[in-house]
Amino acid sequence: MAQNETGIEGILLDEDWIVSFAELSSLCGADRRVVKLMVAEGLLHPQGRQPAEWRFSGIEVKRARRAIRLRRDLDLNLAGAALALELLDELERLRARLHALEHQSGSTRERSRETP
Repeated sequence: MAQNETGIEGILLDEDWIVSFAELSSLCGADRRVVKLMVAEGLLHPQGRQPAEWRFSGIEVKRARRAIRLRRDLDLNLAGAALALELLDELERLRARLHALEHQSGSTRERSRETP
């Protein structure tokens, strides 16, 4: 019996990583027109004035890939994807803040237990 192999492919995204407009389109599997629309909608904020000069950070690549998935999986238009990304970003900020507060509160409790 033949055995099927399934490969897993991924991209390691570094926040300091900088890619061109063409590279971003390729990494996202998106048409260049879609990337231009994402910039116009405010989803992405490239460095540079014109598409030939645009440079995107690793964070922007992550946002673009997430927006493409939202459009595909939830059938959202770009405005809907922009709103969903804003909400997801806010959720991440709130979770980080909650984690920091819980950590701070736990440290305070530990110190109060140690002092008689």
